[in-house]
Amino acid sequence: MNMNQKIAEELGIKTWQVDAVVQLIDDGNTIPFIARYRKEQHGALDDEQLRNLNERLTYLRNLEEKKEQVLASIEEQGKLTDELREQILAAQTQVAVEDLYRPYRPKRRTRATIAKEKGLEGLANIILLQMTEQPLEEEAQAYISEEKEVATAQDAIQGAMDIIAESIADEADYRSYIRKQTAEEGTLVSVAKDENEKSVYENYYDFSEAIKKIAGYRVLAINRGEKEKFLTVKIDAPEERILRYLEKKIITRENPHTAECLRNTIADSYKRLIAPSIEREIRNDLTEKSEDGAIKVFGKNLTQLLMQPPITGKVVLGWDPAFRTGCKLAVVDETGKVLDTVVVYPTEPQNKIAETKKIVKGFIDKYKVSLISVGNGTASRESEMVIVDMLKEIDKPVQYVIVNEAGASVYSASKLATEEFPQFDVGQRSAVSIARRLQDPLAELVKIEPKSIGVGQYQHDMNQKKLGEALSAVVEDCVNNVGVDLNTASASLLEYVSGISKPIAKNIVSYREENGRFTNRKQLLKVAKLGPKAFEQCAGFMRISDGDNPLDGTSVHPESYQAAEEMLKMLGLGPDDIKGGVVGLSLLAKDRKKLSEKLGIGEMTLNDIIKELEKPGRDPRDEMPKPVLRTDVLEMKDLTEGMILKGTVRNVIDFGAFVDIGVHQDGLVHISKLTDKKFVKHPLEVVSVGDVVEVKVLSVDMQKKRIQLSMIL
Repeated sequence: MNMNQKIAEELGIKTWQVDAVVQLIDDGNTIPFIARYRKEQHGALDDEQLRNLNERLTYLRNLEEKKEQVLASIEEQGKLTDELREQILAAQTQVAVEDLYRPYRPKRRTRATIAKEKGLEGLANIILLQMTEQPLEEEAQAYISEEKEVATAQDAIQGAMDIIAESIADEADYRSYIRKQTAEEGTLVSVAKDENEKSVYENYYDFSEAIKKIAGYRVLAINRGEKEKFLTVKIDAPEERILRYLEKKIITRENPHTAECLRNTIADSYKRLIAPSIEREIRNDLTEKSEDGAIKVFGKNLTQLLMQPPITGKVVLGWDPAFRTGCKLAVVDETGKVLDTVVVYPTEPQNKIAETKKIVKGFIDKYKVSLISVGNGTASRESEMVIVDMLKEIDKPVQYVIVNEAGASVYSASKLATEEFPQFDVGQRSAVSIARRLQDPLAELVKIEPKSIGVGQYQHDMNQKKLGEALSAVVEDCVNNVGVDLNTASASLLEYVSGISKPIAKNIVSYREENGRFTNRKQLLKVAKLGPKAFEQCAGFMRISDGDNPLDGTSVHPESYQAAEEMLKMLGLGPDDIKGGVVGLSLLAKDRKKLSEKLGIGEMTLNDIIKELEKPGRDPRDEMPKPVLRTDVLEMKDLTEGMILKGTVRNVIDFGAFVDIGVHQDGLVHISKLTDKKFVKHPLEVVSVGDVVEVKVLSVDMQKKRIQLSMIL
């Protein structure tokens, strides 16, 4: 199998592009580095294409390894024929390899192996060849043996049937056909274990849907319902068609002595051995595909959340709401440094509203607070009422915003938070996190395990290793897309930079603490364990503002400094001219092909350099929608049908999107209500996390706390 050619066909790209990327990966380059600084070599494939390519490469390499193991195992048994070798080498999937290996896989003792030990293989062959001219009872007489515990002819026939049943179940072609038919025509069925028991799985108490049509979120919901013992789940396969197929393949002669026995053996083989195993395989496959889909959605949501624009230059008051234990407040300055913390009790049972207002007003005056960041957890609604009431009493321009606090408690109880704020308790750390995630969502959210950020669906039911790897890749892409300030970035942020491991990230911070700020990128080479390869991978993503060389504050890679400086010189400019951005540089550098040849760099690299020098260190997050800042409050009871409101998309799932409209309870826009302009396969085609959208209230259920919204106005 030409692996690279296969990947190229699957991904719809050129084979030379795959060859180049595979070589770059094998040389130890990271995906962000390949995407940003090796465009000429691979023809400008983007991060997503490169990640998909890497995923397929890993799968196919594992497949080749599996084939080698299987061939070695069969050869060791002395059973490897040329035909079988060719079949194994031609297999395109792990499942196909497993099917071919099945008859040779070392087995635990089965009914068939016991029958073989009793010497009944000869009788099995007679039945299977359908050549006998006498009744089976007479053929079986020769196999009766007291010594081998075969007491009667019927015992011998049953043993022979067990051997045949297993050989049918081990036949790769049969399994392949049955798997295909079950997947094409089968249905997934779920029923309640106790239909009177109330649960969130009531939609699946009497449910069936075609395997090839069932949506991923339904599969994951049914799996969870089964795991929690509310549902019994099975697959209904086209059994009659499968049995007829097997009979046609196996009963090749009209022999009255063997036909009935073979029909019974086929039915036993299918029901006892094949069906349960195929059902497991298909359900695993359904789960895997559903997980992959959910991980993709989670990744897209996470990207949007991490890439939300930072609110810079403001002193922020972080407010972690609670009832009995009080609300924890933390004031952080424009750089995220903690200025003050306090606990207030404006909610039940203490209701110290006047005292809370006095303390908060004092903070606003003393620290010039202009923004309050309120967590959306327990008592958020009640805290919001107090804040709005207080804002009416002061004549300063203070606004507030409700922030998704998912993961704040995970972070505040973590080892990392303890190291960062040893003097604070869990609540104070949580309030700091809520304030900072408004100032720079990316820098703050990287401290939290991605799956705890709460923008997914069924994340706890998935393959955690796979989910973790996929989400880490998303964070890595976001961090490298934005770039990091080498002099202020935390170790948590640095470890996501291309080429930087956890220990090296800590070493960078230690170096900074011992030697003061970095003044040029070359100093990175003095950091312990950061060698030339790591420097090559990370340097372009590290930014130094006001350093020795203005190019260190841009995404231009040090390997291209000479070319960048030569180009500026040719245009009558020097490195200092780029500090505020070279307006109209793209107009000055007209003939790009000629210029790139003169400078000895690729045209794509030249275009990237020009784009960067026009707006040095530009932040891609600036193009994203800004959070909705509020000064007034709405309650759920204030909502009426037909009301039009502005809201922020908090989560996107397979069947719709949840939108925060400022009433503490997010409303659901069902997939059918996202747009009337086109058919929507998945909500992500229309909305993303962080989008600010206009919605119309369709219905409000106070009892169930459900709000139905529509984006079709």
